[in-house]
Amino acid sequence: MNKEKPASALSYPFAVPARGQTCEVASGVHWIRMPLPFALNHINLWALDDGAGWAVVDTGTSSDDNTQVWRELFAQATDPRPITRIFVTHMHPDHVGMAGWLTRKFRIRLWMTRLEYLNCRVLVSENGRAASPDDLSFYLQAGWSAPAIETYHKAFGVFGKHIHALPDSYRRLQDGEELRIGACNWRVVVGSGHSPEHACLYCPELGVLISGDQVLPRISSNISVFPSEPDADPMRDWLASLQKLKREVPADVLVLPSHNEPFRGLHARLDQLAADQERTFERLKRVLQQPRRAVELFEALFGRPIGEDNIPLFHMATGETAACLNHLIYRGEVQRVLDDDGVHRYFLR
Repeated sequence: MNKEKPASALSYPFAVPARGQTCEVASGVHWIRMPLPFALNHINLWALDDGAGWAVVDTGTSSDDNTQVWRELFAQATDPRPITRIFVTHMHPDHVGMAGWLTRKFRIRLWMTRLEYLNCRVLVSENGRAASPDDLSFYLQAGWSAPAIETYHKAFGVFGKHIHALPDSYRRLQDGEELRIGACNWRVVVGSGHSPEHACLYCPELGVLISGDQVLPRISSNISVFPSEPDADPMRDWLASLQKLKREVPADVLVLPSHNEPFRGLHARLDQLAADQERTFERLKRVLQQPRRAVELFEALFGRPIGEDNIPLFHMATGETAACLNHLIYRGEVQRVLDDDGVHRYFLR
């Protein structure tokens, strides 16, 4: 739920660049900050010296404001070289939103993992369609009221609102692949949980990890279950991905996250995230001494009540709560029953 986390073991060596400006954070690696029209009001993008031009990692949402920021960057650039290719860490609109616009403008290739590209194409295709019975059933079983379901039903199918039409072809990124970007080699490190096949980029020579949303310094990644896969365990995938990053990437790298600021202290942050999640499970289990609906667990998980008056936040909280509950079910610590009213109730085994 993007809660702020203490990060005393981390250091932040750079100030945030101004709108339309860039900041060099490593040799040939530049930081761009883009606005977002959400509560989380920014995303970090990265421009990598690619010899003949600049490779860009992530793109911001498709919006008039972000289009203008990109145009400001092009107009104010002291380096006239063009964009050579677009790398997208994963399919969420703040990352892939402007990829179609940029690839067409510069006639370049989109680089993305297969599951992220294909899942994005599927979700964008839902624009304008009505919610299915499976979609509605998922939230009814979580304990949503009839008015909340009706609001959700009316707002369904807007995933692609902030995504410019994707290119019809792409270059697939694969886990462990070595990429030559300019004068440096970058290795693809794939994780999951936050999204199906999230690509991080690690450059040993520069000591830099572009972590996307897999590791954030001040907030936690959103790990959610969705109606299309109601019995999934993305929490297991995310926790395993934290351990994978700890094995494959050294502790002393400069981490370039998609939100907040670049930081040092990767392994400390990975340990902190895993420990925080275990504490969350313990809080949840204390409440589950008595049977509870998913919507009755928000305060225990997020430290505050979340009401149906904010459906986007209520929707996100439901997905994150389901991820925690499904994980505890698979660990054999929690069970659920479907009551006569069609709502799941969860309790300790």
